[in-house]
Amino acid sequence: MLKTLLCIAAGSGLGGVVRYLVGRWVQSLSGAALFPWGTFAVNVAGCFIIGLIYGAIDRSTNIPQDVKIFLTVGFCGGFTTFSTFIHENYMLFDSSEFPALALYAGASFTVGLLLAYAGHWIARSI
Repeated sequence: MLKTLLCIAAGSGLGGVVRYLVGRWVQSLSGAALFPWGTFAVNVAGCFIIGLIYGAIDRSTNIPQDVKIFLTVGFCGGFTTFSTFIHENYMLFDSSEFPALALYAGASFTVGLLLAYAGHWIARSI
């Protein structure tokens, strides 16, 4: 268990640093002050990366569990949790679980947006 946690910690740290660097770089290239191009780029890149990783995992049984954990939960989790969210939605889509897909995607966005609003409102009210 300790080895697994260390793999996650190392991957998360690396993913977080890469997220910061890529996000800043893309935002500086965009010249846009308001639209978060850096975050958008990181999120969609994370979706592509996690798709590549899980696709490779599906094709090979030779990938050690620690490497899988490092790359998926660790790196992709540190890089962007959006990639995990999208992958979970994809898995529901791929298994034709359309009501669950609609509920998960819709509720995650709606409740997330409402709670972000509530957090901002509470922080401004204190």
